Amino acid sequence: MNHTPPSSEAGSQPLVFITGASSGIGQALAVRFARSGYRLALAARRNEELQSWVDAQGWDRARCRVYRVDVAHVPDMVRAGRDCLESQGVPDVVIANAGISVGMDTAEAEDLDVMARTFATNNTGLAATFHPFVRAMTERGHGRLVGIASVAAIRGLPGHGAYCASKAAVVAYCESLRGELRGSGVRVVTLLPGYVDTPLTQENRYAMPFLLSPDVFAERAFKAIVQGTSYRVIPWQMGVVAKLLRLLPNPWFDRLLSGRARKHRQGEGAPPR
Repeated sequence: MNHTPPSSEAGSQPLVFITGASSGIGQALAVRFARSGYRLALAARRNEELQSWVDAQGWDRARCRVYRVDVAHVPDMVRAGRDCLESQGVPDVVIANAGISVGMDTAEAEDLDVMARTFATNNTGLAATFHPFVRAMTERGHGRLVGIASVAAIRGLPGHGAYCASKAAVVAYCESLRGELRGSGVRVVTLLPGYVDTPLTQENRYAMPFLLSPDVFAERAFKAIVQGTSYRVIPWQMGVVAKLLRLLPNPWFDRLLSGRARKHRQGEGAPPR
């Protein structure tokens, strides 16, 4: 089914703005929204790589524009958002998808920098992604602001302190924003992916149950976004697992994860994307 929310201008195609669009979930979401007739505003640090991919899809500038931005650098992110407003109009959907995941060990001083960088990208970068569009969306009276969190937000995992904390913060931030925008017509959607086969997960050294392809995730995410669902874990099975883990008493949970392989620290595996 070809669901679309009201378009930003009468008679025009709706517009989606997606960060972290140069690979993985971001690209899969771009393809899914394009298939439903959306115009695309795609942002990424690796804009040459992204532009090459866009050209390979056969999307011209009337259909898709690429913005070079590191979401962790707030002035650049805000500037990219304003450029989008000026050149393409007010998006119907904004997806703050850009994120990094790097293992950390608090005993190692350099990993404190990893934590700061993770928060700058996954949290401040998310708020900076939404910021340029909030007033324009509320004045228009409709829109979707989508925060990509993670099932890792539900319980802290050894060696994943920065990532788990940042994604828990995404959930809390989006919940706060949802309350602030209540009644405005702008809906805040929080999505918690489980394991998705992307560059972020391919270096993981542990089992990844219910692993999804990016395309399957994008299809389910698209439906949740268009419906304006406030909170959804994808796939739902990971939501059940996470809630059961949440119910475990701390000693049981700690024992269950004892000896579990940890995520690569900076310099140990592939670079974060």
